[in-house]
Amino acid sequence: MIDSILVLNAGSSSIKFSVEAPAGAAAVRMLAVGQIEGIGNHVHFIAKDADGAVLAETRWADGDGPMDHDSALRVISEWLDGFLGDARVLAVGHRVVHGGLDFSGPVRIDAAVRAKLQELVPLAPLHQPHNLAPIDAVEARYPGVLQVACFDTSFHRGHAFAAEAFAIPLKYYEQGIRRYGFHGLSYEYVARRLREVAPDVALGRVVVAHLGNGASMCGLREGKSVESSMGFTALDGLAMGTRSGQIDPGVLLHLIGAAGMTVPEVTRMLYHDSGLKGLSGISSDMRDLERSDDPRAVRAIDYFIHAIQRQLGSLVASVGGLDALVFTAGIGENSAMVRRRVCEKMGWLGIVLDPAANEANAGVISAPGSPVKVLVVRTSEETMIGLHVLEALAEQAVA
Repeated sequence: MIDSILVLNAGSSSIKFSVEAPAGAAAVRMLAVGQIEGIGNHVHFIAKDADGAVLAETRWADGDGPMDHDSALRVISEWLDGFLGDARVLAVGHRVVHGGLDFSGPVRIDAAVRAKLQELVPLAPLHQPHNLAPIDAVEARYPGVLQVACFDTSFHRGHAFAAEAFAIPLKYYEQGIRRYGFHGLSYEYVARRLREVAPDVALGRVVVAHLGNGASMCGLREGKSVESSMGFTALDGLAMGTRSGQIDPGVLLHLIGAAGMTVPEVTRMLYHDSGLKGLSGISSDMRDLERSDDPRAVRAIDYFIHAIQRQLGSLVASVGGLDALVFTAGIGENSAMVRRRVCEKMGWLGIVLDPAANEANAGVISAPGSPVKVLVVRTSEETMIGLHVLEALAEQAVA
């Protein structure tokens, strides 16, 4: 085995990981991928090779498995030690949801950076603490190893004021209350891949639909983010698996005021009980809803499609036209139905779908001669993080 980069993406009860090997000065090759989920209860660890073959798998009875991120990382690192053999962990890259105003790109983590990231917890209280926990665990497990924070927000930095501000007193904008946008590592990777798979449109006017349990859309021009559907938090924009998406703030005032709900209760509802799950009352998983003939499932899908179409029109206005529409992430990459229905009413933009290519999940699903190219691009936030870590290693070598 060869010296490799460990990529970590930690959630509230899970840690996803990948092992990326340097493959030249500006490329990485995935050696393994996996996750440990259900931390604290019903814990399940699995690791697979690049072809999807299972390398290791363990399930623990309730109360017997890792109870926190530190012990979960110990499971991953002990497996990794055996997997790498005599090879080393060169560096560790972390997905961190929020970079705030200070971090417009990946950053090497030291004590000062770690403290600054802690200060950003109030901007993403349900995500940031879980992203940060493995940083401390890695320092204990691999003392002195290079750690790099890669942010979901940094790809969107540089938006125009009009795309970034809320129409509330300016002092709040200056305090950092603004539209940050998220899923930036996914969009950055897709923008990079477009230069390889569709160079004719890669630098044009592109809208990318990152559709998964978390869903958002981004308008690109010249390969750079112009506007994002997500705003101050990862709640805004499209309806998601369990998150509400766009909502009139007056509804929240009503719920807290007239309805007497507490802030924690509203927070729980917006993040965990809304979206596809809340609308359908059945499931947050689009696959379940597609299989169901329950009218509530049909209405939830209708809402999801409508929200995407509405956001698409808005982003086309922001980028000044449309040369390509890209679908990515779990739903975008795998649901021919969602892609078909999104495109059906958007012919006025110049979108002409190839039904057979769409059903086959082909890379290009627009019909020959379609004025707008429609593509399916498989995203890889882990690869993007690995590339950023590779750059940091190169910088460290010449420092």
